[in-house]
Amino acid sequence: MKKLKRSARLVEMTQYLLTRPHTLISLTAFADRYQSAKSSISEDLAIIKEVFEEEGLGELNTVAGAAGGVKYTPKMSRADALQNMNHICRQLEQPERVLPGGYLYMTDMLGLPGMLADVGRMFATAFATAEIDVIMTVETKGIPLAYATAACMNLPVVIVRRDNKVTEGSAVSINYVSGSNKRIQTMSLARRALKEHARVLIIDDFMKAGGTIQGMMDLLFEFNAKVAGVGVFVESGELGTEERLLEDYVSLAKLTAVDLKTKHTTIVPGNYFDR
Repeated sequence: MKKLKRSARLVEMTQYLLTRPHTLISLTAFADRYQSAKSSISEDLAIIKEVFEEEGLGELNTVAGAAGGVKYTPKMSRADALQNMNHICRQLEQPERVLPGGYLYMTDMLGLPGMLADVGRMFATAFATAEIDVIMTVETKGIPLAYATAACMNLPVVIVRRDNKVTEGSAVSINYVSGSNKRIQTMSLARRALKEHARVLIIDDFMKAGGTIQGMMDLLFEFNAKVAGVGVFVESGELGTEERLLEDYVSLAKLTAVDLKTKHTTIVPGNYFDR
C-alpha cells in the first residue's frame, strides 16, 4: 500500500479494524502496511480507541508482549441497543405479521442487512466475554441471524438440518419433542461440521417453549460439545415458566400478548436489557 496522509490512514485503519473483529493485529503489521513508524501507529490507534468507546462502537484492546498487538471487539451501547430494539418491536407489532398459532412473520425483516447488523452486534455484546468456538442455528430463519452474529465475533457457523442431505456426508440425527406443539421432530448435523468439545453459541429466531433449542443441546451432547450460550431474537411470553424448557438464555424481544381475532400484538424489549 502506498504511504497515506494521516487523515487517510486513520480512515483506512478504522475500516481495516472494523472488518477484522476479534483478530489480533500487530503494530508491526500496521507499520508495514502504512509505511509508518510504530510510534505514529500507536498514536492513531489511541485516537481510534477513544472514538470507538465514546460512540459505543466497541473496544480496542491492547495485548502486550512480542506477539501482541490490538484487537477490536464490536459492541453496542445499551442506549443504542434499546433505541434499535424499540424500533424493531414496532415493526414486529404490525397486525399483518400475526400467523396462526401465535407466531410472527419475520422473514422480510430477516433479509434487511442493516437490521441484521444491529442484531448481530447486540448478540456479540451479550456474549463478548464468553469462550465460543462456533455459532450454531437450525435452518432456515435462524441462518441470517447466526451469520450476522458470526460476522461480529469472527466465528464459523454450523447449520443444523431438519433432514440429512446427501451432500453433508454421514450425520448424527436425533428426535426431539417440540415444546410448543409436543410433536416429535427430527434434526441432524453432519459429523464433519463440528469438532468434539467445541464451545457453541446457539442462535434462534423465535422461541416458544424452547423445544427446538433443547433439541440442539441434545444434539451437541452427541458431539461432546458444550453450550456456551443461547441467543433468541424473539421469545414468546405467553407460556408459564413451568412450560419453558430453558432458563438461561438471552432474548432481544418478547412477545407478551397476541390476539388472533384482532391481530393485535404487544412486543417489548427482551431480557437482554435486564442484564
